[in-house]
Order: sequence, then structure tokens, then C-alpha cells
Amino acid sequence: MDWGMKNRLSRIIKPKDGRTVMLAVDHGYFMGPTTGLENLGETVKPLLPYADVLMLTRGALRHYIPPETDIPICLRVSGGTSILNETNLLHEGTVVSIEDAIRLNVSAVAFSILVGQPFERDTILGMTEYIDEANRYGIPVLAVTAVGRGLGKDAKYLSLASRMAAELGANIVKTYYCENFEKVVETCPVPIVIAGGKKIPEKEALQMAYNALQAGAIGVDMGRNIFQSENPAGMIKAVRAIVHENATPKEAYQIFKNEK
Repeated sequence: MDWGMKNRLSRIIKPKDGRTVMLAVDHGYFMGPTTGLENLGETVKPLLPYADVLMLTRGALRHYIPPETDIPICLRVSGGTSILNETNLLHEGTVVSIEDAIRLNVSAVAFSILVGQPFERDTILGMTEYIDEANRYGIPVLAVTAVGRGLGKDAKYLSLASRMAAELGANIVKTYYCENFEKVVETCPVPIVIAGGKKIPEKEALQMAYNALQAGAIGVDMGRNIFQSENPAGMIKAVRAIVHENATPKEAYQIFKNEK
């Protein structure tokens, strides 16, 4: 691994504790004006001091985030379907060239794969092709893993998708938390962050983050459970306390309530 790759990874995964709080606000690439992100800039600005990494699209980065902002960027580079296309949701391909990612000075790129669907080969090959491109310039790739409908959040299938992504060259894997999550972590040779998923009560989201870290995840890449919270700033502070300060869910929830 060359110096550039190591340097970018150290901006994402903090060397002090080997953990990260990623704020995911890339939902618009397939969901459009997602609740809470109607004006992405207004939503994100007060949260930036508490996020280690900002994950978003190039359009959002250019239109909503001032270039003077000092935060590592994980750029969404896959896409191609909308939330209306339920039968082929996440049948994604490359939507951003490596040259544009470099122009935007990103610290990492994110590419989704969907395992367990007839088109899984397309997404997996698309990811590996982008990994080759990113490796030429020392840019880490975050593989966003999902499994086909009906398979659910099951350790058997999530560990399959995560292990495949790692073996094919991903530097970090993002996947869902599930029962027996330690098996997903133990069988994946690269760091894992968990996705927040759909909005759930704050106390449950904090418990999920805590459980994932106890099982070996290095952090979270959370979006809706932060920016759709009744108090997004309080929520991201609470999540940060779990990730970087080893707070318990009870302590973190108290931080959230105090911020209200």
C-alpha cells in the first residue's frame, strides 16, 4: 500500500483509536429530495464538526458544501437507478469518473454491490473495475454491500457479500448490522462500518451502533438516523460518544436528551 492510500485511509479511520463516524447524505442519488435533506447544506453544516467523514454525491458536494470545508470526503460513484425502479433497485454502474473524483480531492469513493440478485455480476464487476481505477491513484474504495430481497439481514448473506467485496479489493466495507454480527466481522479481512438504514427511534439506533462496535465494527456510516432525528446535532454527538469515547447506549442517549 503506497503513501497516498495510507494517508487517505488515516483521514477516514482515525489513527488515535482506529474508528470513524461517517455522515451519509448521499441518498438523493436514488431517492431524490429525501426528508431532512431538502436543503442539504442547511442540514449538514451544523453536523460537520462532529463527523469524521462526509459521504455524498459530486452534485451535492459542488452545490452545498463550501470548498473551504475541512472534512474528508467519501464520494458516491455508483448509481443508475431510482427508488421507483423497485425490480432493479441498486442495479448500479459507474456514474462518476476517477478523474472527477480526483478533481474533487476526495479521500475515498463508495460503490454499491447487490449480492443475491440476477444482476449481481454487473454490480460486482463494476466495483472491481472501479477499484482498479482508484488503485492507480491511491484512492480507497468503500464497498456498500446489500443482499437481494428475501434474504434479509442475515449474517450468512451479509458475511458473503462483505467477504466478496474485500477479496475483490475493497478497502472498507459498509454493511448492515444483524444478529451474530461478530461472524460478519471475523470473516471479513478489511474494516467494517455499519449502515444506519431506515429511521428508527434514537435509543434503538444508539444501541445498534454500540452493539456493532462491541462485535468488531470500526464505526458507523449513518444518515437518516441522524439527519431525520428530532435533534440531528444531539444525535450525531451521541453517536460520536459511542464510537470515540466508549460511551454506553444509556450515556449516549443522555447526551442526546441533554442537547434537546
